Amino acid sequence: MGLKDAAVNIAVKEGIKYLRKDFDNNSIALIEKGKKKYADNELYLRAFNRLEEGLKRPGNKWADFIKSLIVDTDPEVLEKLVKPIISTFFKSYEKRVESIEKYDCNVPWAILMDITTACNLKCTGCWASEYDKTKQLTYDDICKIIREGKELGTYAYLYTGGEPLMRKKDLIRICEENPDCLFLSFTNGTLCDDAFADDVRRVGNLLLAFSIEGSEETTDARRGKGTYKAVIDAMARLKSRGVPFGTSLCCTKENTDVIASDEYADFLVSQGVVFAWYFLYVPAAYGAGSELMADARQRELLYDQIRKWRFKETKPLFTIDFFNDSEYVGGCIAGGKQYFHISANGDCEPCVFVHYSNVNIKEKSLLEALRSPLFMAYRARQPFSDNMLRPCPVMDNPGALKKMLYDTNAKSTALEGAESYDVLFNKTVDVAKIWKETADRMAQEHGFLTKRLRSIDLYSDVEAKRLRDFKEFE
Repeated sequence: MGLKDAAVNIAVKEGIKYLRKDFDNNSIALIEKGKKKYADNELYLRAFNRLEEGLKRPGNKWADFIKSLIVDTDPEVLEKLVKPIISTFFKSYEKRVESIEKYDCNVPWAILMDITTACNLKCTGCWASEYDKTKQLTYDDICKIIREGKELGTYAYLYTGGEPLMRKKDLIRICEENPDCLFLSFTNGTLCDDAFADDVRRVGNLLLAFSIEGSEETTDARRGKGTYKAVIDAMARLKSRGVPFGTSLCCTKENTDVIASDEYADFLVSQGVVFAWYFLYVPAAYGAGSELMADARQRELLYDQIRKWRFKETKPLFTIDFFNDSEYVGGCIAGGKQYFHISANGDCEPCVFVHYSNVNIKEKSLLEALRSPLFMAYRARQPFSDNMLRPCPVMDNPGALKKMLYDTNAKSTALEGAESYDVLFNKTVDVAKIWKETADRMAQEHGFLTKRLRSIDLYSDVEAKRLRDFKEFE
């Protein structure tokens, strides 16, 4: 560790002590110091000003949320989270802009990896349940991805599977070796024992998002008897250690009304959940049917509820609506625009729900993957719709995905069995047509057709190159 790093660590440690001593007053004082130090950096100033405005607003539950994070999180965990948060949310932006301009391709904010196909559960509708359990990204594969990613400006790495906690030792080792990166693992929670909870607390830069389907009945019905209790126990282990954690909620026709309810949000908060990912069920697995897909009413309900929790400040819970939040990021984030997916076999896929590829990371570099035909096809066509409530080429504009796959001759990467482009198209096209009616009405009501929040500057060149050479439902 150099003198500069040591000085930063001391400053961070003292800053955390200062905040925990008197958060209400000292938080504003630190923000003012930050504004003076970074007076010439527009990105940092914007973040400081928004944070200050929120903390000063009377009755703001987000201020309580931030205060709770500072006061209730273990101070050593907080210290270790500062560096990766700075890398992920500030340093990353500047480096990615440089890389995008240099290489003329998408460069992601985050990379999602299936580090193993092995899993101790067999969940309904999950493609991993049918995988060959021996496939994995080796430790060296993962290190290569992270090394090349950091060179381009990517500091956030997410794990799926299989069950990532089947690789506990590697997860912890990689965190130790990359303290400037933020890691998140989606997990069924059943393998998060006391020893692993201690390791998560020790490294500090690994967050867990527990998969849960709603009630004990719905969770165990999809994931197996006893899974719900195991998740609740794992949450309690992390909470008792002062380690922040979240949930991953798959919205289906059977559970959306429950997990989008005020009562369920209150339940998550009561368990100590800090953040919650909401995903729509996508029938991407080989042989998976469309019967579990949430309908248009449920998707609109999810949109309305999450925005109520955020903007009316009724729930101190950080929520991410993977599909409906596209208005904030300029549409579809796949294909490396904000993220992409690498399978356990090494195949570089534009999205975790699109099991097709031109490139394998075991044979090619990360940059070659981002410049591959399918990824460049995504870049040329993003956003896929002017309506930010219809961002997805799988769920909302299936004709777009079908054309890109045909044009780039992408190969199926599904380990459980290949499906043609037309099969996936036929699973989602009817639901997409119905959602278009609802989404277009919502766009008119909320003004999204004329007022879109886009990724300012980062992708300013995409508009001029955008292709709309597809038909949404053909």
